[in-house]
Amino acid sequence: MAASVSRGLIRSLTALGRSGLPNFSANAPGNGLCSLPSDLKYGMTLLSNRKLSTCILTPDSSGDTFPYDLLSKKTVITLDRTIGQYQDLVIPVTNFQSEDKGFMVLAGDVFDVPIRKDIIHHVVRWQLAKRQQGTHSTKTISEVSGTGRKPWNQKGTGRARHGTLRGPQFRGGCVMHGPKPRSHAIKMNKQVRRLGLKIALTARAAEGKLLVFDDMALPTHKTKNIVSYYNQMDNTKKVLVVQGGPIDEKLKLATQNLHYVNTLPSIGLNVYSILLHDTLVMSRDAVNKIVERLHTPINR
Repeated sequence: MAASVSRGLIRSLTALGRSGLPNFSANAPGNGLCSLPSDLKYGMTLLSNRKLSTCILTPDSSGDTFPYDLLSKKTVITLDRTIGQYQDLVIPVTNFQSEDKGFMVLAGDVFDVPIRKDIIHHVVRWQLAKRQQGTHSTKTISEVSGTGRKPWNQKGTGRARHGTLRGPQFRGGCVMHGPKPRSHAIKMNKQVRRLGLKIALTARAAEGKLLVFDDMALPTHKTKNIVSYYNQMDNTKKVLVVQGGPIDEKLKLATQNLHYVNTLPSIGLNVYSILLHDTLVMSRDAVNKIVERLHTPINR
């Protein structure tokens, strides 16, 4: 029985393509896993450490968390890598002053999933349809103001026969089969919505357009602070700044007059906003909250 369970667990974990997890000894004292088969112990180890795949690495970090030689490398994401392998990504962490704040490991099942353009199309269509107000309305023949008297005799006038002046053929009349208030929302499963957000984040990370900041602190609320940093960015037209919690007041004041810089809390991050901006700047806290949200089981 244990062998069949372990084989099924290993097959499901192999399909995820996970790699680069922390070291774990299954035979450590007090572990409680010594009596299980080795492949089952390894599978349970992967599941127990899944929530720790996103962390911050600094030169002061211990060597047990991640190989220390990676901290000395400047180029940690290459554009020629294979996308969609569910591999954890290591990217540098900076701030608006371009100071080195160490490195951060991004969960591979959020920032390195296969690109699916059809999923992105469906999610964007769902977003645009859901945000329509649907308050458009026209009047039917029973709602148009006017008399119900027959305008002239049926015969003998030489004119066309009509029974009312409130018809659609008369000026000021009704509209036949016109729009009425309704909801334009379409149905989309939560798994598909989550997958669309993962694909959008993966695309920005693969393009090298995902920047992670240690914090969003600004010295003052002056717009020139954001403008000076924007001018240093290459091949960037619009920037989306994502914070973990409520938007900082100084950051809000510094960006409110810039049409090419927009801010969002992590709870409001969506696929359409990511596609509208070619560069995504996220705080470390925002990355952790996004990963935690996407790892939370869906309640049915």
